[in-house]
Amino acid sequence: MPTRQCAIYGKGGIGKSTTTQNLVAALAESGKKVMIVGCDPKADSTRLILHAKAQNTIMQMAADAGSVEDLELEDVLKTGFGDVKCVESGGPEPGVGCAGRGVITAINFLEEEGAYEDDLDFVFYDVLGDVVCGGFAMPIRENKAQEIYIVVSGEMMAMFAANNIAKGIVKYASSGSVRLAGLICNSRNTDREDELIEALASKLGTTMIHFVPRDNDVQRAEIRRMTCVEYNPKSKQSDEYRALAQKVVDNKHFVVPTPCSMDELEDLLMEFGIMDVEDESIVGKSVEADQATA
Repeated sequence: MPTRQCAIYGKGGIGKSTTTQNLVAALAESGKKVMIVGCDPKADSTRLILHAKAQNTIMQMAADAGSVEDLELEDVLKTGFGDVKCVESGGPEPGVGCAGRGVITAINFLEEEGAYEDDLDFVFYDVLGDVVCGGFAMPIRENKAQEIYIVVSGEMMAMFAANNIAKGIVKYASSGSVRLAGLICNSRNTDREDELIEALASKLGTTMIHFVPRDNDVQRAEIRRMTCVEYNPKSKQSDEYRALAQKVVDNKHFVVPTPCSMDELEDLLMEFGIMDVEDESIVGKSVEADQATA
């Protein structure tokens, strides 16, 4: 069976990297062979798997060595919990250059060096925030990842970001095999959150693949630079990540999404009592300002 390549997108701060690493840990625990490619200059996509502050990045090591051609695969590829293979793309110093270039450089290097071995079951790209342009869109633009999972919550801006990511998927789906594979709700304990995200998923033409409840075990594990699955394998939260992992394994519902208009999204939020008329006015002005500066 060919390697399944998945990209995880979502609003910045939504818990995307934590969710991805716990999902991957659960997959590895079940015997799956997995690689994580961190596509974020912060290089925090693999630290819970490696029990490290941050992994050395391809961009940093290339700068130290003189060029990416001077690197070997073993220089950048580390192995962590459950034999998960870990790579971080990295990026330039803040305020200098294009961080998306690191993603492009990293993925090209991994391909050229044969990192995508035939025995890998999954490759997960953990992609910066809700950016779906430039280098950060490479996992979907270049058809590297066929399955896109969006981490979302019942918070207004997280849902706006999910809808924008769906628009990006539509753009690239017409020329390739990239598809939306589902929404992962990383709970923020908002009112009727599961119902709201299920309704959003329905509008986007997909499903809420799993609802991950909020649990302090996740933070306790992170302090120790571990996934919840490794830190407390018998906890209910670890079982939630195992359930998510099994749903990803079994998932065959891959779609070209049907993004909402701004009016439809606001109507949905108002229907669930997340936003009132005053909020609608504020959001409208904010969207207009974003469009004016885009």
